[in-house]
Amino acid sequence: MKKIVWLAGILLLAVALTYLKLHILDQVPNINVTTITGQHIDLQQLRGKPVLVTFWATDCVSCVQEIPDLVGLYNRYHSQGFELIAIAMAYDPPNHVVELSHAMQLPYPITLDITGEYALAFGQVKLTPTTFLIAPDGSIVWQQTGKFALADLQTRIESLLKG
Repeated sequence: MKKIVWLAGILLLAVALTYLKLHILDQVPNINVTTITGQHIDLQQLRGKPVLVTFWATDCVSCVQEIPDLVGLYNRYHSQGFELIAIAMAYDPPNHVVELSHAMQLPYPITLDITGEYALAFGQVKLTPTTFLIAPDGSIVWQQTGKFALADLQTRIESLLKG
């Protein structure tokens, strides 16, 4: 009996790992977003720049805690070519996103994933925060679900900016 349970556990683990592997991207998806200010951004047009894409929600405590770090990253590196796009999850009420972005004076583009298509394009993002760092060649070089380590992310961004 123990052997059957052990084998079932191994099989379940293999299926889970296969599922996860299928949803890990290596290139930025070909999507166009519209920000809450009406700006249109084609992610493919951002090639040549390092880009951070973060999926978040206003009711996600970790997401809100990360905002000062995201603002700091944007303010520090944007003039050097760094871009940051925050994508609010489909379940997040649009008015909450707009209110929070104004209240916290977010300097980077915010978009609403009303239909869930952006989360799907990035490998079925379901948990927040989930953050992707995209190299200038369009490859996804880092992905984090949960809070990121600021020093590590700064090092990664600086490396991409140096080329």
